[in-house]
Order: sequence, then structure tokens, then C-alpha cells
Amino acid sequence: MKYRYAPVFALAAAFSGAPAALAAQADAALGEQLRRLGYDVASDADGTYRILFGLKADDGAERSQVTYVRSSVERYGSLQVREIWSPAYQSGTDQLDAAIANRLLQDSQDSIVGGWVQQRGTAVFVVKVPVGLDDAALSDALEAATRSADAMEAELSPGQDEF
Repeated sequence: MKYRYAPVFALAAAFSGAPAALAAQADAALGEQLRRLGYDVASDADGTYRILFGLKADDGAERSQVTYVRSSVERYGSLQVREIWSPAYQSGTDQLDAAIANRLLQDSQDSIVGGWVQQRGTAVFVVKVPVGLDDAALSDALEAATRSADAMEAELSPGQDEF
């Protein structure tokens, strides 16, 4: 798949419900690193960077996929991680139905990096990475999140490209 990059201003509302305690300023060093990697990024009010990937499917169809990189850092003991999110499916309610949830669990089992979460009826592929990744590792993590989410979107919503 080939990529093209552009800022995304849509879909941010789907992920803007984070508690005020998680609100953060954009990590300028992260933004610089993303730009150095060739991504056209913009950050929202909580410091999350948005990237729109242009993808070319194996059949030649053009698709797009939005991916978010959170500036905020989560800590567990000495671990410091940030999250890369990429949405793939939106249910008609705040919950995913059992068949969809089970399919996502199966895919999480098969994923080398990352797994699926549900946020207000949206299935989101999340890769948690250590803070301070080098350029190659961050690029790989972004690609894993983006490709995983786009593949699942194509599977669960054939013929559609919402995210």
C-alpha cells in the first residue's frame, strides 16, 4: 500500500471525550518527529496529533485511514507509554454487537502489535508504545495501527471508507 499524508480535521470529535485530567498540551518533540518522518500533522485541544493516510489497496482502490498519536503519557511503575489510535468501525449505538466484538477479539489475538478497544461504539485499534521511540520504530507502530484498522474497516464495512 502506498501512503499520502494530509491533516485531518474530521473525526476528532469521536475521540474528544477524554476526561479533563487527560487533557494535555501537544508534545512539541513528538510533533517534530512526526514531521521529520514526512507526516503532515495537526494537533487538537488535548494534544493529540492527527494523520490522514492515503492507502492503495491490493485491488488498486484508493482508501484513506485516519490515525491519532496522543501526546499524553500514561505511567505504570517505571513504564511510560503513549497511544496510537486508528478507528475502524462505528456501531449504531454506544456498544458493539457480540459478533463484531468477538471478531475484534480474534484479530487482537493475531496482532503482533496492538489490539482492539471500544470507545462509545467505535472499534479502535490501539498500539501502546514507549515514549521516546526512534524514528523507525514510531513509523512501524503508525503503520501497524493504520493498516490494521483499515483492513478491519474493509472487512466489517465492505465498500465503505468512513475512517
